[in-house]
Amino acid sequence: MTDVLVIGAGVIGLSSAIRLAEAGHRVHVRTDRPVGATTSGAAGAMLGISGAGPDDPLTRWTERSTPVFTALADDPATGVRRRHGRIHVDVADELPPWAFELPDVRPLDEAERGGFRTGMAVTLPFADMPTYLAYLARRAADLGVTVEQRHVDTLPADGVVVDAAGSGARELAGDPSLTPVRGVHVVLEGAPVEEFRMEVVAAPRWTNVFPHAGRTVVGGVALPEDDTTPDDEVAAAVLERAVAVEPRLAGARVLGCEVGWRPVRPAPRVEREGDVVHAYGHGGVGVTVSWGVADEVVALVG
Repeated sequence: MTDVLVIGAGVIGLSSAIRLAEAGHRVHVRTDRPVGATTSGAAGAMLGISGAGPDDPLTRWTERSTPVFTALADDPATGVRRRHGRIHVDVADELPPWAFELPDVRPLDEAERGGFRTGMAVTLPFADMPTYLAYLARRAADLGVTVEQRHVDTLPADGVVVDAAGSGARELAGDPSLTPVRGVHVVLEGAPVEEFRMEVVAAPRWTNVFPHAGRTVVGGVALPEDDTTPDDEVAAAVLERAVAVEPRLAGARVLGCEVGWRPVRPAPRVEREGDVVHAYGHGGVGVTVSWGVADEVVALVG
């Protein structure tokens, strides 16, 4: 049995802590924010697709994670539910081969595409992140994982450490290749729509509509650090675009605006360096790949 310190209580950190505890390790988590206030809490969390190529580790981690989420969708307490909806694609003229392996998949016809180059209707798991993170925290606690809210300035020099600090890893691990990219979601009361909508475009602004139990999350943007547009202005534009494609959202009460910094890197870093296992840099698919990454973290801890 090994004592392992996990830095970060987002979805990668908590999933790794759970898998490490299940493997018999004693696990302690340090986080500078409460679990629900991490960047993971602002994720839209459409699951089952990484968008990566067949040889990309993101694909491998997604394939390991998706069956876990599919099983969790049978338990309402997890916050994971299956949703049917449409993905509109403007970066390719044909769907990739892996798309035809997804549940209930059907290519969109020309009228359904609405001007997009291609697209598909499909059923995928979604995670309502406040509920899902609370579920992960309970599951970790039941396994004896302890969580301490405390900022970490430097990686400890002794003991086994898992660096799952997300965008904070740029300073913590001294990794200038990691770039925080701002995401903004608007949360609406209720779920006036049942089907999700996602757009895949080559632009920093697009439109997602993700219905969850009791609330609907709309997005999305991917804004670099040097974009200083105020969050409220970004949110207003996000909502305007969402209502334009889904008029039933008009008039829904706005519950709030969620802002998170996606940890974007040329390639995710999941590797061991001395006694430190780094697990960060997954961009906007951290939730999607989380269980696969956690399994690899366990293997690297040994």
